[in-house]
Amino acid sequence: MSDSLPTHRRAWRRTDDHAEGQPKLKLVTERLPLPLAPTNILIKVHAVALNYRDSNIANGGNPWPVTPHGIIGNDAAGEVIAIGDKVNKLKVGDRVAPNTDTENLTGRESSRSWLAADEDGVLADYLVFDQRVLARLPATLDWVNCSILPCAGTTAWSALKGLSIGQSLLIQGTGGVAMFALKLAQAAGYRILLSSSSDAKVEKIQKSFPNTPIHGVNYGTHPDTWHEQVLNLTDGVGVDLVLENGGTGSLVQSVLCTRRGGTVSQVGYLGKQDPMDLKDLVSTIIDRRVNIRGINAGSVNDLNDLTDAVTATNLTFDDIVENVYDFQQAEEAVQRIWEGRQIGKLVLQIT
Repeated sequence: MSDSLPTHRRAWRRTDDHAEGQPKLKLVTERLPLPLAPTNILIKVHAVALNYRDSNIANGGNPWPVTPHGIIGNDAAGEVIAIGDKVNKLKVGDRVAPNTDTENLTGRESSRSWLAADEDGVLADYLVFDQRVLARLPATLDWVNCSILPCAGTTAWSALKGLSIGQSLLIQGTGGVAMFALKLAQAAGYRILLSSSSDAKVEKIQKSFPNTPIHGVNYGTHPDTWHEQVLNLTDGVGVDLVLENGGTGSLVQSVLCTRRGGTVSQVGYLGKQDPMDLKDLVSTIIDRRVNIRGINAGSVNDLNDLTDAVTATNLTFDDIVENVYDFQQAEEAVQRIWEGRQIGKLVLQIT
């Protein structure tokens, strides 16, 4: 290995102090795991995109156990700067990202290991991963755009599987996954409904993405009956697919406004979770014949497929990146997401 390669990295680790007002992250310098194992790859990270999950984990809200004082982050984009002597799938200079679930290679694996939970995440200036968990990134995009593909992008890609041109889609919210799904839906020719608690947010998005109509649904003004707005906009039939990210508080209504035989893709749990909200779920699923599927980003194959699709269509994502922060501003960016103030993606750039 060249003497000019780094031996240490900077990384943002959780403090695991969940008291209000206390720092949730700490910037540390630590040694890289060198020399590289035979199939390992050293990556120089150029950008890391943040997700609600990062803020939730940093604030102690993750419903699954997490590694103490782990590194947050799932969405990273970087370039290969060194490889182990048995690496045969990638080469120095390739643009790559680790998959969010490093055990999910094809979609048929029985185990899982989530970045930032079961193992360290990616909010660092250098990373080391085995080649099997890495996917290629588009050469058509800059680093900031590339950074939103692994988690937010692949989640949206996986959630929309099965839709055809002309079919209808309800996208819940205006966060990173929702905005990525909006871009994919417009490119694919779907009919789009978008729900938010803010008419102003919906209007802003309608003006920002004028290529195809976006029909707004306000769940804030009609918290118990917003599904009826969806039914009214679809002639009483319901949408073909719901991108569901509220959890227990919205799931039953999501099923109610999905057409019979349609699909609900559960991608998150942003709302307050109360099992009592699900008392009518089983009967509603049976009545509507709706398929509910859990989405945990996707496989390495899914991320590679998304890269191919983005490359073929020349899609770019500057319009869904709200702000780009310096690497040193990680705490500020995580807090902004925790407060729910963003529309789209927040990205940390590493220079």
